Amino acid sequence: MSKSFDIAVIGATGTVGATLVQLLEERDFPLANLHLLASSESAGQSLPFRGKNVRVRTVEEFDFSQVRLAFFAASEQVTRVHAPRAQAAGCSLIDLSGALPVSQAPRVVPEANAQILKTLQAPYQLTSPSASAAALAVVLAPLQALLTLRRVGVTACLAVSSQGREGVADLARQTTELLNMRPLETRFFDRQIAFNLLAQVGQADESGYTVVERRLSTELKQVLALPELKVAATCVQAPVFFGDSLSVSLECAAEVDLAAVRAALEGAPGVELVEADDYPTAVGDAVGQDVVYVGRVRAGLDDAAELNLWIASDNVRKGAALNAAQLGELLIKHYL
Repeated sequence: MSKSFDIAVIGATGTVGATLVQLLEERDFPLANLHLLASSESAGQSLPFRGKNVRVRTVEEFDFSQVRLAFFAASEQVTRVHAPRAQAAGCSLIDLSGALPVSQAPRVVPEANAQILKTLQAPYQLTSPSASAAALAVVLAPLQALLTLRRVGVTACLAVSSQGREGVADLARQTTELLNMRPLETRFFDRQIAFNLLAQVGQADESGYTVVERRLSTELKQVLALPELKVAATCVQAPVFFGDSLSVSLECAAEVDLAAVRAALEGAPGVELVEADDYPTAVGDAVGQDVVYVGRVRAGLDDAAELNLWIASDNVRKGAALNAAQLGELLIKHYL
């Protein structure tokens, strides 16, 4: 890429924001000046970037006309307040919070639906989907030419880093307390998460579903361009610091050709297919990696039109920060 622009990262001190800054350096992202922004509580900190320490400033006082592209890796509230300011200044943005509606900021996974960028106009507004939706889309996209999907059932075991630094800190604290035989005090999580599984992530609505479950379903349909697809999603909070694990069951219109499925996954960008006699784990394989791992590829026990998969992915790096960085690279190379 010969072009380079000034870039802003909002939420730079958070788990995803800090990883995004790291990836921008690792990938030699085509930027001239990097502006790191956060709320007033986090302003004043510094992050290393290209041999220097870049000071974090307040997003409230930032002039978005200084940059051509902004990554919003902060909360939904921060995005709703400051995204309109960025747009008014002519700044394109990539949102990782899911705060903006699909009609305003379509969900994009480069390996699955990058072609949607051709239909948009500057200043561009894109959303990098939730980590679980992104991982699932990376795996299902190369199978669409082989399978007519009728239903997707997914149980997503989410790492506590999906809750930010507070989730990571609370799992570490609970683990320490229990290992030292001290009484457990609940703080960030409302019950024991260490050595345990929590059956839902966040508060459930009147239908019994949480925001992350609804977001997974909605975003997967949008990325795959299958609005009528039936999706059954259950998100479980797992006692894992980093790395999501997904158990996936696909109901297809015809008998599944396992050999063709494995061949498609082997050649798919962003996918690492594990040998049939092995399986991937989040901690042992996916964490720190830039691919989505797939294993346990098998037909249904009682239904030849069923396909079952096991997916492991680094939720912070691959599912969030890398997806956003790749979108930024596409924008700069072809559209900005």
